[in-house]
Amino acid sequence: MILEAAPAIGEVGAGIQVTSNVSRLLIRWGLRKQLEALGVVPAGFCFRRWENGEMIGYTSFEHMFPDYGSHYYHLHRADFHRMLYDLVVDAGVEIRLGSTVVKIDPEIPSCTLQSGEVVKSDLIIGADGVKSMIREVVVGHEDKPVPTGDAAYRVILPTELLLKDPDLAPFVNEPQMTIWMGPHRHIVAYCVRGRRDFNLVLAHPDDGSVESWTAQGSADKMRKDFEGWEPRVQKLLDLVPSVLKWRLMDRMPLEKWVHDSGKVVLLGDSCHPMLPYRAQGAAMAIEDAAFLGNIFSRLEDKSQVPVFIRGYETGRYPRTSEVQASARLNQKINHLVDGPEQLARDTVMKTAMEKPGTNQDEWNQWSDKRKGDALYGYDADVAADQFWAETLAKDVQVKAANGHARL
Repeated sequence: MILEAAPAIGEVGAGIQVTSNVSRLLIRWGLRKQLEALGVVPAGFCFRRWENGEMIGYTSFEHMFPDYGSHYYHLHRADFHRMLYDLVVDAGVEIRLGSTVVKIDPEIPSCTLQSGEVVKSDLIIGADGVKSMIREVVVGHEDKPVPTGDAAYRVILPTELLLKDPDLAPFVNEPQMTIWMGPHRHIVAYCVRGRRDFNLVLAHPDDGSVESWTAQGSADKMRKDFEGWEPRVQKLLDLVPSVLKWRLMDRMPLEKWVHDSGKVVLLGDSCHPMLPYRAQGAAMAIEDAAFLGNIFSRLEDKSQVPVFIRGYETGRYPRTSEVQASARLNQKINHLVDGPEQLARDTVMKTAMEKPGTNQDEWNQWSDKRKGDALYGYDADVAADQFWAETLAKDVQVKAANGHARL
């Protein structure tokens, strides 16, 4: 059973990047047709200078499918939620919408809903996001977020508006992700929904926003925040009638994901929230779910649950911590003020653009083949199989021999 706080599955959020390490899993779960119908496969990433639009870097994605066996997709977040929702419902899982959990008892374990109803289970998986209540129960103390100093505007525009302008039409006709980088700010832009919509995310210094996906911002304030940026940016922003705005918060890796009772475990943003600068927030949650589901397919008795969830924590913790650090690094890279470091970054990106595959510098993580292989080449099922064979199966056998679990 899934207890979902949202009253409905609707138009939440904006664009989402479904990278090869995720699309591989979704296709394995039977979602290829939905990805191909609703997603857009970008040709690559184009990096531009904020003031004049000069291309300072390009990372081609031609190698994605040959190297990793799956495409990199851009989708609307609502479409992404819907395909996952339908997949779970078709599998016979009960999803209870409008079921906000206000308290848990980790020893029973049980969840108390806002309505007062108490739901008991054998295991609680806390996937309640960046503002997780369950996280504080697991770690046993208050765990508040740390402001990053950034906030972001989110916008969806109909591409028919862009196609009317010869300067903007190429953003639709030649689908790729464009990133404008400037002092303390950057913009990410790409098509979704079969190129019917255009997604914009504009990161900027936080000036009192809130940590929410649905908070309204000011389109006029957004335009003022990006005054002086190149003419095409001004044209895009002139098309924006309204905007959503959210504060970007961060949390350091937790000391543990599993409650001492062995009956509560965290997953996704509740234990390793990701800044959006590496496009891996949803990806890490889906990898968690795949890894956890894979090892739990071997469960034979509920007495084994504590061993399995601690194995999941051990197997996933290094991966998610590394990706968190990578996202934080891109925050710095994208927002360099004009000066020596910015010039060094631009030089590295131009070198990578002119000689693809030669860059091994941390300034351009997107073009670094080693980092690409580590990020996109990871297969959560393969990792789970390997972890089971090399580590977890032995732990279960030891526990069984000591009378703590039956196998």
